Amino acid sequence: MKINLPDKLYYSIGEVAKAFEVNTSLIRYWEQEFPIIKPKKNKKGNRYFTPEDIKNLQIIYHLVKEKGYTLDGAKIALTTNSKISETITMIDRLEFVKAELLKLKDSLGERDSE
Repeated sequence: MKINLPDKLYYSIGEVAKAFEVNTSLIRYWEQEFPIIKPKKNKKGNRYFTPEDIKNLQIIYHLVKEKGYTLDGAKIALTTNSKISETITMIDRLEFVKAELLKLKDSLGERDSE
């Protein structure tokens, strides 16, 4: 899953939830369940997520939403598979390449029909 967030130091929970297309309550729940997610909080208690938190959320999202892991299974995968972030990065790159190839195929198809 490609996350569309601008380059910033901190992201609000609303921005994060919108980028992942989930409810803010799910982000808060994952924060409780996974100790690797540690957003900064201001005096009001508003959460601000760092780019590192976003990477960790991408991994969790991939495991739970895309691969169908249970939360316990995702926790085990995070602790036992040290290369999981590299795998997620590779999947993102391959999805980008696939999208570009599909665009190229479509443009070639349009040109052939002319």
